[in-house]
Amino acid sequence: MVFWEGYVSDEVMGTFAPIVVYWLYAGLYQLLPPLDNYRLHTRKEEDEKNVVPLASVVKGVLLQQFFQATVAHLLFLLTCKVTVSENVVQPSIPVQIVQIIIAMLVMDTWQYFVHRYMHQNKFLYRHIHSQHHRLVVPYAIGALYNHPLEGLLLDTFGGALSFLVAGMTARTSVIFFCFAVVKTVDDHCGLWLPGNIFHLFFQNNTAYHDIHHQLQGTKFNYSQPFFPIWDKLLGTYVPYRLVKRPEGGFEARLMKD
Repeated sequence: MVFWEGYVSDEVMGTFAPIVVYWLYAGLYQLLPPLDNYRLHTRKEEDEKNVVPLASVVKGVLLQQFFQATVAHLLFLLTCKVTVSENVVQPSIPVQIVQIIIAMLVMDTWQYFVHRYMHQNKFLYRHIHSQHHRLVVPYAIGALYNHPLEGLLLDTFGGALSFLVAGMTARTSVIFFCFAVVKTVDDHCGLWLPGNIFHLFFQNNTAYHDIHHQLQGTKFNYSQPFFPIWDKLLGTYVPYRLVKRPEGGFEARLMKD
């Protein structure tokens, strides 16, 4: 039994909960004080290097989430075998964990190859993927700031494929998609906070993805949002080290041979 049972269907939760979680988690980061001692870039760098205002970023994210919600609704309509989600027999907890792990691997695989191709194809990079890289200094609210076509191909279709291949129910998908959203937001938060659980358990984390957003790192560290498997297998992984800046905070520096 889950807390929303009897109030809204699992399908509605699966459609809208990830959007709500995105704005709650990203908003939390936005409301934090400057935290200069934990930033991967100075506030001056953020102001100088990012060429898109916050208002445009918010509009872009909302547009992507509109398409995301539309596809999720259609997906649940096509895959739901009963009219009332409470009648669905939910798998055991171990089975759900396996399904979530499978979904994580599927999403990583899809996003790695689509993401890498968008960098290698000059037309796609110039006209589509470069929009995301206008945020040279990432921050939480901009995690899903993409060209609408990229948002549809990379995130929405990747999520749908993960859901279908893993064979999860709508209820399990709520857990998976909300976790994926939190992880994606955290990877873009621009802060190296002590005790951050994602930094402890995932090598693909805030600093890892920050390297990719740096101008000299755009051909490396394509993997997102969970594991660096494909980067390491296909030679696009680049190690980095965190260096404390004299004025406070950290800098993620590439360690190329």
